[in-house]
Amino acid sequence: MSAPEMTSEEFVAAVEAGEEIHLLDVRAPFRLESGRIDILPEGRFHNIQGSKLLALEDPLASGLDPSKRLAVVCGVGSDSSKIAKYLNEHGFHAASITRGISGWMEATVARELAPGKSLDRLVQFDRIGKGALGYVLVSDGQAVILDPPRHTVRYLETIDGAGAKLGAVADTHAHADYISGSHSLALLEDVPYRLHAADAVYPYDGTPGKIAYEAVAEGSTIRFGRAELRVVHTPGHTEGSVTYRLGDELAFTGDFLFVASVGRPDLGGKTDEWTKVLWKSLDRARREWPKGMRVLPAHYATAAERNGDHSVGRSFGELLSSNAPLGMKSEAAFTAWVKSKAGKFPDAYKTIKAINVGLKRATDLEAEELEAGKNECALG
Repeated sequence: MSAPEMTSEEFVAAVEAGEEIHLLDVRAPFRLESGRIDILPEGRFHNIQGSKLLALEDPLASGLDPSKRLAVVCGVGSDSSKIAKYLNEHGFHAASITRGISGWMEATVARELAPGKSLDRLVQFDRIGKGALGYVLVSDGQAVILDPPRHTVRYLETIDGAGAKLGAVADTHAHADYISGSHSLALLEDVPYRLHAADAVYPYDGTPGKIAYEAVAEGSTIRFGRAELRVVHTPGHTEGSVTYRLGDELAFTGDFLFVASVGRPDLGGKTDEWTKVLWKSLDRARREWPKGMRVLPAHYATAAERNGDHSVGRSFGELLSSNAPLGMKSEAAFTAWVKSKAGKFPDAYKTIKAINVGLKRATDLEAEELEAGKNECALG
């Protein structure tokens, strides 16, 4: 008999429910550098190469505890299935994670957030393997999607389940760590795709992009139902980075402002120039944004940025006291801090940028390889 399987989402649900589940990654140790499952408490993650485990006369010699529920993961799910079966034959309680790390990198958990006055539903989609966040906003039967990934089925299912109709798709900026699903989704659903014009070009040489979009700028609005998203131009991470504000209640900040850091200004090859611009954007936010407004970013770096309900987002007032770069008092100190943190970023980011402005294409397999690993969009 084959080993039982569990999806990445089922694994996340077990961990978040407090189950004492352990994880066995059977890939070679160097494979972990390109991405691994990292949501378990210390001591419950094990890395034993599959061939070495199978070479043991008795898997108990591995140090694994047969009394604990065990999830087994490999690259695509084939090796983990064989090893889970082998372990179960020796008294373990093991299940293989479907599609392995490939499935993990695409796994998405939907979390309902308090919608506020003008929304009926607000859903945060947490792509845990990348630390990437997208959103569905619904008001009076109309919906908007912000910062979606390539695979948008769950976003559309949420809108259908709310009895709503999609009216627009928007990116807060041209992403570098994952391929956006916004443009293709807008074409499929025949709705506008909103993007700032400064991000519709390839930043490394200025080549104009080849995507159809409706440009947003400072003060632009997206109206749906009784809600209105207003654009605040917050450049620095990219030249066209924007924040979508829902009055004084919510700010969808993209990669401008995170819970624990800010978007790095060194991804476009213009670190000095963009650092100055980012400082101005932060200074403006400090002066103009209400402290009670909830900040909902497009990324997070670690589990420490989560709330008790596993969602990601804090009030601006909380960030003023806890987010180190946001709280800096001088541009000189901020510039020095950026220089101390900036550095190399994944080579794939340049290719992903080109894809997101329509200058290149990628197969599903190529996209998986390009998107492998956690985002590196924050300084820190």
